[in-house]
Amino acid sequence: MGFSNNINTTERSVNFFEGFCKRLQYMNSNNISSKKRRGVTIVDVARASGVSYTTVSRVLSGYEFVSETARTRVMKAVENLGYVANLQARSLKGGRSQVIGLLVPNLDNGYVGTITQGIDQELARANYDLMLYTSHRHPGKESAYVNAILNGLTDGLLLVAPLIPASYVNALRDHNYPYVLIDQTDVSENSNVVESTNWQGAYDATCYLIQLGHTQIAFIKGSDAVRSAIDRLQGYKAAIADHNIPLREDLVIEGDYQQQTGYEATKRLLQRKGLCPSAIFASNDLAAFGAMDAARECGLRIPNDISIVGFDDVPQTSFVYPKLTTVRQPLEQMGQLAVKILLQQIDGQSHPPQRVALATHLIIRDSCGPYQAQRD
Repeated sequence: MGFSNNINTTERSVNFFEGFCKRLQYMNSNNISSKKRRGVTIVDVARASGVSYTTVSRVLSGYEFVSETARTRVMKAVENLGYVANLQARSLKGGRSQVIGLLVPNLDNGYVGTITQGIDQELARANYDLMLYTSHRHPGKESAYVNAILNGLTDGLLLVAPLIPASYVNALRDHNYPYVLIDQTDVSENSNVVESTNWQGAYDATCYLIQLGHTQIAFIKGSDAVRSAIDRLQGYKAAIADHNIPLREDLVIEGDYQQQTGYEATKRLLQRKGLCPSAIFASNDLAAFGAMDAARECGLRIPNDISIVGFDDVPQTSFVYPKLTTVRQPLEQMGQLAVKILLQQIDGQSHPPQRVALATHLIIRDSCGPYQAQRD
């Protein structure tokens, strides 16, 4: 399924991750046999590049004060010899691997891509590498990854919108293992959390639609397993109530933050008998993109016949047609802040669990217009 006259909603995210994964190939060269890789040591790299063991160590550790000539020679020798850093030996020797684990639901959208960009930038400044895990929204896979990470080579873990953190956060705490939840909460309130003001963002977006004259506003929910989805639904309901508009439960549609689900839900909504909504508020931009496509297939013009709002402000919102009005989460900053909190834990800084909510902002573009009475 695609949009007419717009850019594919996953293309930019995929491009980002293609470049991102190439950086990780340093630890998995395709051109050297695994047997040969195991035999190459840092001493071999020093000998081949004609510099000292110390200089090689500084280059591979990201130390800045090394001449470009020496750095180039070392990296050329690394590539030619197929040297791979022994993270296990590094961890046993110094107590740290300088690697952070990142667990994400998938790699196919700008939401995850933008958060990961912020994480990657902050880790690079701190001279840490990143090990990426994808759960594909399978709760069992999510738990299995966390258990593997606990026994692996990473110094800490970042989890982006995990589905069932309650099933394993106790294990992380019992092992005194540093971790931070991003865009998800822990019901025990004993975890470090970085999120945005989801309730307020949804409230503001709904109020904006009401100010445009809309009273029949449909809401496409997110996944109930993610706290942000619950907060956004509550913000929507609060705005409806504060403006003395009767809540129509039939306009609150089940969803899961996926584009296909947003499309299917909107198609059913617009094809059923009775009073159709004049506006749709989707819990995230992906679902909003699906809603836009379904509205067009039903012969509706956006925003002349129906207004649509999203949430997140992923990069694709400025490239769809019409440009999507949405609630901006500071996704990149959320990733950066999560890294800072995680590194404080790794460094042994003792702080009570933090729950930090960064402000959201309504970004008005072209997908919303005044209520048209003639639609009734």
